[in-house]
Amino acid sequence: MDRVTKERFTSDVNAVLVDAEELLRQAAQATGEEAKALRGRAQEAIGRAKDSLVHIEQRAVAQTKAAAHATDNWVKDHPWTAVGIAAGLAFLVGLAVNRK
Repeated sequence: MDRVTKERFTSDVNAVLVDAEELLRQAAQATGEEAKALRGRAQEAIGRAKDSLVHIEQRAVAQTKAAAHATDNWVKDHPWTAVGIAAGLAFLVGLAVNRK
């Protein structure tokens, strides 16, 4: 998920939650049918936010699985390169830990 998509998603969810909070505040002050209608609108807004979260979660899981699969394939195709990279990273981590 790119930065623009994350920002748009965060903005959309925040807007839905602000709308839901306002509707619930209005519902607390209203009575009868008006309160019932406001609570219904708030529940719909919260439902939309939940649906958006589920969609984003599914997309993130799919992208993570694709990245893991691609990494697995690359390591199978280039095992010694992968070992060399892992050794290099281990060496750098060892240097960083040893400096402290």
